Amino acid sequence: MTAVPLPYRVVSNRPETTDTRTLTLRPVGEALPAFAPGQFAMLYAFGVGEIPVSVAGLQDGALTHTLRGVGAVSRALCAVRPGTQVGVRGPFGTGWDLPAATGRDLLVVAGGIGLAPLRPLVQAALSTPRNHGRLNILIGARTPEDLLYRSEPDAWGRPYCGMTVDRAGPEWTGHVGVVTTLLDQAAFTPHETTAFVCGPEVMIRATGRELLHRGVPAQHIRVSLERNMHCATGHCGHCQLGPLLLCRDGPVVGYDRAEPLLAVREL
Repeated sequence: MTAVPLPYRVVSNRPETTDTRTLTLRPVGEALPAFAPGQFAMLYAFGVGEIPVSVAGLQDGALTHTLRGVGAVSRALCAVRPGTQVGVRGPFGTGWDLPAATGRDLLVVAGGIGLAPLRPLVQAALSTPRNHGRLNILIGARTPEDLLYRSEPDAWGRPYCGMTVDRAGPEWTGHVGVVTTLLDQAAFTPHETTAFVCGPEVMIRATGRELLHRGVPAQHIRVSLERNMHCATGHCGHCQLGPLLLCRDGPVVGYDRAEPLLAVREL
């Protein structure tokens, strides 16, 4: 981990949706230490600022990040052209810890851009099928136009990859409904399952409750939480959630720790 941004060159900038882009970055010189699926980097747009962005791909020495342009820094990063340099520091935070789920069924539940931090986990699980039981991937989005990585789920569809949207026009022939409605179509043994969940907080709470109801142990439900991160080193306190500093103790935590904290309404 480094506290000083290292220069990385933008190799590609690919549109995912109308407001979301996927950047592929390679080091200009010295590379950062290896990231684990679930960890995040601080991306710096020179002259604008920096924001935390989870790693969405870890292949061939490159870093991949998918981000939505919603603020000054994220919009600046979404607009960078190939060949441009950005600053990157990290890795920060906790990962999904796939090895701890060895021998168990895997259930991946993603909502919206929450699929991005789960993508390297899916890629790692697909590359080591003998290390775990059944793999189920459930993907939800607001509309068909908001679905990420549209060419990839077809390659992920063993044994089950389901997609659903909250609302759609007549041209959509897939499932409509919240992502938890796909659970009945997934094949997993609850008490032998590790679940990995990322998406809007309301979706995380609803998914966590449903998985607990079905018998998945809380300590085997891993969720990725988001708060306003500034320093990424646990010093500024902006990302505090109860006793947790999510840049240090998260973003990935067990639902047994997250559930009572998410139940408290923040002012």
